[in-house]
Amino acid sequence: MSRGVNEETGNRDVPRPNAVLLSLLLVTLVAWSGLDAVSVAPNRIVPGQGHAAWEAAGWPGFLISLVPMLAVLALAWRPDRCHLRWALGLVVAMLAALPAWLALAAARLVEADLPQARLGVGAGVWVALFLLLLALIELRTRLALSRTLGGSLLLVPLASFAAWLTFDLAPLALRQEFLARRDGFIAAIVEHLLLVGAAVGVSLVLGVALALAMRRWARCRMLGFAVLNFLQTIPSLALFGLLLAPLAWLGAHVEWLAALGVSGIGAAPALLALVGYSLLPMVRNTFVALDEVDPGVIDAARGMGMSRGQVFRQVRLPLAAPVILEGIRITTVQAIGLTAVAALIGAGGLGTFIFQGLGQAAMDMVLLGALPILVMALIADALLGALTDVTRQGEAT
Repeated sequence: MSRGVNEETGNRDVPRPNAVLLSLLLVTLVAWSGLDAVSVAPNRIVPGQGHAAWEAAGWPGFLISLVPMLAVLALAWRPDRCHLRWALGLVVAMLAALPAWLALAAARLVEADLPQARLGVGAGVWVALFLLLLALIELRTRLALSRTLGGSLLLVPLASFAAWLTFDLAPLALRQEFLARRDGFIAAIVEHLLLVGAAVGVSLVLGVALALAMRRWARCRMLGFAVLNFLQTIPSLALFGLLLAPLAWLGAHVEWLAALGVSGIGAAPALLALVGYSLLPMVRNTFVALDEVDPGVIDAARGMGMSRGQVFRQVRLPLAAPVILEGIRITTVQAIGLTAVAALIGAGGLGTFIFQGLGQAAMDMVLLGALPILVMALIADALLGALTDVTRQGEAT
């Protein structure tokens, strides 16, 4: 914790204000007070009318919503460890209270005799949600919480949103879009996860093989990294387009590839493109991890009579595991986002809703595809990050 020091007495003064937390909560306060929090439309076609937070919840509800923000500002002014813990609890509580606030706005603003009426989430709520998540990250960092504990804190607002969405948020436009496309939504999630899992699995196998080859042959290292860096510079849509013609030709002229479903559109070009983008972080992290193992440890293992294969399996690979896991984490999060673009070539996935929503100017349908992608990326990042930390702690002990 950053504290000032009295030069005459040498004693520590009170902690300095946390400028990051103060800035985040001040902007949150301004956005919550000045931007439209929700919008109400009589149906899906008519544009909604925006309502500020004080209109949506009434002045008593609006003033009550300001209390935790002001409390966090006060705690951030003297951010000792106890105050930061209280601030963390208040930030989590504010995140968990957002669905309840939306339910209150729905009850006040949406007329019961209009079953097609829709409640849209406004800029004020989205900005507040984004800034409160940044505040959560700041507090987790300041308190030195583990990734596992920090990630588990997100379960509270997620559980709150799921509960309120089930019972009291029937007019919410996002919920109505989901109910209208429930079967397709579940199928899209499965397609998305299958593409991501296949891309990460294939890139892991190829990445380890390429990294081993690069460690053995210097020319392979120079050529391999040059090709992988070049692949990263190609825009995703362009790479998908470049794969259409050769894969269509192969599917038409090679029977066993056609039997596997290889064609110019669909999962085949999407998987190849995703693997191409995933190889660089996987190969780079694997190469660096294997190459930076202490030579003294390797010499000691050889001195104990271990064979080359035993040294690799029992010494080099376990010591390199944390960095390799970081590569898997980066690759997985990147693949989750890039898979959305694969919908443009018929590969399915959650990107289908994003591009359909853009084509119909229906932002709630866009969110129906984008929000699960965000949640998947956060969960993958938290789980693989926690696994990396556990591996590092195992090495330390």
